[in-house]
Amino acid sequence: MSWENVKLGDIADFSNGINFGKEAYGKGVKLIGVSNFGNRFSPDYDTLEEVKEEVVRENDYLSAGDIVFVRSNGNKELVGRCMLVDSPKDKITYSGFCIRARIKDITKHHPVFWTYHFKGKSFRKSMSGTAIGANIQNLSQGRLASYETSVPDHETQVRIADILFAYDSLIENNQKQIKLLEEAAQRLYKEWFVDLRFPGYEDVEVVDGVPEGWRVASIADICDTVGGGTPSTKIQSYYEKGDILWVTPTDITRNFSLALLDTEKKITPEGLKNSSAKMLPAETILMTSRASVGFFGMCKYEVCTNQGFISCIPKRENLQMYLLFNLKSRVEEIRQKAGGSTYLEISKTVFRELKIILPKDEVLAEYQKNVHDIFDEIYCRTEMIKSLVDMRNRLLPKLMSGEVEV
Repeated sequence: MSWENVKLGDIADFSNGINFGKEAYGKGVKLIGVSNFGNRFSPDYDTLEEVKEEVVRENDYLSAGDIVFVRSNGNKELVGRCMLVDSPKDKITYSGFCIRARIKDITKHHPVFWTYHFKGKSFRKSMSGTAIGANIQNLSQGRLASYETSVPDHETQVRIADILFAYDSLIENNQKQIKLLEEAAQRLYKEWFVDLRFPGYEDVEVVDGVPEGWRVASIADICDTVGGGTPSTKIQSYYEKGDILWVTPTDITRNFSLALLDTEKKITPEGLKNSSAKMLPAETILMTSRASVGFFGMCKYEVCTNQGFISCIPKRENLQMYLLFNLKSRVEEIRQKAGGSTYLEISKTVFRELKIILPKDEVLAEYQKNVHDIFDEIYCRTEMIKSLVDMRNRLLPKLMSGEVEV
């Protein structure tokens, strides 16, 4: 197997996206922005925002095989992330905070292979380490063009890409199943508690929209609400070799499901002790409460969080799943109660005053059992995804360096 040194600027052309004003948004052309990346291999086309067709120049459209990078972001870790435009069904473009790379000759250089190469730690470190800027980190076309590496022939590139893509196909299939499971739990919530078609509803009188025996309470009445904190980032011993799951909002906003099994960062017992973070029991309801308000998650294990959360611990049995999906169905209401000039935040006091209708115990118990069974399957599939990601990530650098031959 022969490998050759190549400079990225010799095999690809680059172009920055354009920034669109509010007036540009509307039906027409799908738009990839920084918020769409996460850890995705290719875009979720159904969730992309759109801009009007007349504001997009002809050379700003993306084509199958294009690779889009994050060019600029306040979070250094995001700079250099990429996605492959694989098979878009609609017209698609990209924002000014992104760079497009277009392979000049796909018979010599395989876009799928290169996308995996760009997702490797070596390339990511190279890009983030040289990103420049004051408050916002930036990645230039020139930096991308000057990147050099060694790659195999096209046939080997295809074989490597196929091996890695097989892992991603399994990951994507499990993510789709998780989405269907969560939708089933949400539909059951709507059927029972919005449409009031709960078990035995035929024999229950409804007065002013509330079934007999159900009552109105406040969040403060039914659960404890807990904040979080951040250990000093200047003290290395608070983080180094830490094994306590420490949740930040990005762990929730970038997650593909409500179920959370791991966190990007972990802290030590010393870090926990010297901060406002508090240990929370397994399956505590986690809600982001500042900036990105109203995103939810539930961790299978004990965790603590930073200060960007209000975490809810029900005071009684069988409330957990009902409370999770009740709050999830009220995201807009929660966000409307958030305030702040620098960033939006809902205070614990305001959140605790929210009213909630409490069904009878037997209805809550049955919903808890049904939905927790669904969550057990979600946890199982999430564990499977985690294992597949770990295996793929261990294999990727070995394939890209030629350590493992194919």
